Amino acid sequence: MVEHHNERTYRQLVGGHLPSLRITVQETDLNVYAHHITPAAIQEAVIEQRGYIEGYIRRHPDFGVTLQPWPDDPLAPPIVREMIQAGKNAAVGPMAAVAGAMAEMVGRSLLARTDELIVENGGDIFLTTGRDVTVGIYAGRSPLSLKIGLKVQSSQSPLSICTSSGTVGHSISYGKADAVCVLSRSGAQADAGATAIGNHIKRPGDIEAAMQWGRTIPGVMGILIIIKDKMGMWGQIEITSPA
Repeated sequence: MVEHHNERTYRQLVGGHLPSLRITVQETDLNVYAHHITPAAIQEAVIEQRGYIEGYIRRHPDFGVTLQPWPDDPLAPPIVREMIQAGKNAAVGPMAAVAGAMAEMVGRSLLARTDELIVENGGDIFLTTGRDVTVGIYAGRSPLSLKIGLKVQSSQSPLSICTSSGTVGHSISYGKADAVCVLSRSGAQADAGATAIGNHIKRPGDIEAAMQWGRTIPGVMGILIIIKDKMGMWGQIEITSPA
């Protein structure tokens, strides 16, 4: 299992009112913002969820590499079933949903210990919070990078915000968008949706059509697209300063 991640320069823009812990388990590199959470608890949650995915890939090697939707498997572990459904909804492979799924499933497993937390996994975020928060948007070399943020109302949580890029990092993308952010209740769906929408964007003129297509993906609540100096948004998106 591989979760590619880029330099974590955006991490200073997330979860300012909560203490943070960074946990790395093989390729999984998380920042968790929460009170009353120990590194051991986070590590245990990560190892558990990774174990489900790694075990499934050992039994089904193609699951880890296919770029096509995977057939339903009611016997798969919950995180794998989430990835399968998200990939089917967005017409991409299940591993396009892995980072968002991991952020959400780890976050939900930690909610027994705290009532407010943010889990960030390579720019993919799961949050449940009692106050409004702002998530800064890193968009590579775009002049809009780190100049805008998404304001999340406390009433919107629990919520996942996932970002895909065709110009930043090593994740597979057929598009050229600097950042595609998707909001969803499902971390897997937000991640797969961001990848799928990003695949439709080769130039700024593709923004509108990509948003129109993306809004048809089940579970997608909001979309933000940045390519070069152009931006488009749809749905439950509120833009603010990241400062």
